[in-house]
Amino acid sequence: MQSNTESKTAGQMIVDYFRDFGVLKETRLEYWAIQIVNVLDCTFYFALLTIVTLFLSEDLGLNDVYAGYATAFFTSATSLMLFFSGLYTDWLGIRKSLTLSLLAMLALRLGVVVVGLTPSLPHRGLLAGVLLALMAPFMAAIQTVFQSACRRFTSKRSRSAGFNLWYLFMNIGAAAAGVSVDVVRKFLHLHNVHIFTMGAILAALCLVVGLTMIRNEEQVVGPDEPPGSRAEEAKVEHKPPWQIASEVFREPALWRLLVLIALIIGVRAVYAYLYLLMPKYWLRTIGPDADIGLLNAINPVGIVIGLILFIPLANKFNVFSMLVYGAMVSAFSLFPLALPWRCFSNDIGRAHYLMAIICMVIVTIGEVTWSPKLYEYTAAMAPKGQEGTYLGLSLLPWFLAKTLVSVFSGHMLEYWCPEKVTVHGASVPLQQAMIHNQVPYWHGPAAMWLVLGLYALAGCLIAVSIRGWLTRGARLSANPSVAQ
Repeated sequence: MQSNTESKTAGQMIVDYFRDFGVLKETRLEYWAIQIVNVLDCTFYFALLTIVTLFLSEDLGLNDVYAGYATAFFTSATSLMLFFSGLYTDWLGIRKSLTLSLLAMLALRLGVVVVGLTPSLPHRGLLAGVLLALMAPFMAAIQTVFQSACRRFTSKRSRSAGFNLWYLFMNIGAAAAGVSVDVVRKFLHLHNVHIFTMGAILAALCLVVGLTMIRNEEQVVGPDEPPGSRAEEAKVEHKPPWQIASEVFREPALWRLLVLIALIIGVRAVYAYLYLLMPKYWLRTIGPDADIGLLNAINPVGIVIGLILFIPLANKFNVFSMLVYGAMVSAFSLFPLALPWRCFSNDIGRAHYLMAIICMVIVTIGEVTWSPKLYEYTAAMAPKGQEGTYLGLSLLPWFLAKTLVSVFSGHMLEYWCPEKVTVHGASVPLQQAMIHNQVPYWHGPAAMWLVLGLYALAGCLIAVSIRGWLTRGARLSANPSVAQ
């Protein structure tokens, strides 16, 4: 009898979850325009992350180390620009900053296409690296525009549903990115550079959507909010960037947020491994026909399902617990990869497919648990007119993680997962050497994942140990939109 009641309660919570999306009728056309741009831009963004090191190596001839350095420069520039992109968004407003960023991205993506399709150009690797670095400030700006717009174009009552739906659309774009990579590489047999061709087309479509559908930038307020507060809430003051920065850095809560962000960088790095390490790792352990796009699509597809089924239950728990313990789950996702591959199958390709699927399922459970809550909680803390700045800071763990991973990715691949290894004086493919047990554990891919998993887990354990300081002065309830 008790289990029937519990089942009914859980079912009712899921029904309530869908009913909650009904409050999105309080949003305006601008919210849905942003979600269209979100899906289209994320399709290119995640496809870029999947193929960037492969593009630099396979199309332009850079080795693992130099491809890693070029990617590191690109992601480092994005990280540095992230805070300033928030100031830029708050200063210029959503429509202008989105339009300028998309125009720049359209031109730069076309530039990469020209470099990739012109073999006679000298120093193509360097030229592509410069173009990628020039994309950085505009990529950062687009990300902060998305989150600032989600706050601006939703009312207090619809904000939680609005952020959940934004995160769902982002992962739909990520799933489409995985499919597009395999379509370009395996079915159309085109060079990786045509991911940038797709990106240019999508940027043009995003421009059309933004220019035709985004007109009103005032804060959306619900009909049940007091008249006095509605007028005050709807008014948005665009302050100069230096004034915004001065006010933000005087907030004590900001520094606690930055410490928490620093501690979860190792966990955010797990998601960077999916794009910067795993494509080459899969091609070298499974084989050259590995479905790298399909494997990377498992995570976003799982996120979409998880947001529908798990979020209603997750809202019953404290936001800090959701962040830290969900991050721990993501950290544990790397440990199946650290096991000897013969634990899964005697066929090395099948074994690594199974390891990849288990890893993706675990990392997806962790991400559903904690990642959307970081964005929503940060948005709830942001003062009016500073949404872009605070939300830009909430993205720092992702971009910083990519920077750190990119710097060391080439070295990690060369040491633990090279294309070929030397056995008895002869150079043989890594997969062949692994089949014949000619690769010691501490010099093979499994050791790489063990080290990286322990690093990710350590930050979570430190966060738990200083929980009192990290949560000092904050009212962290089950629903982060209440804990403002």
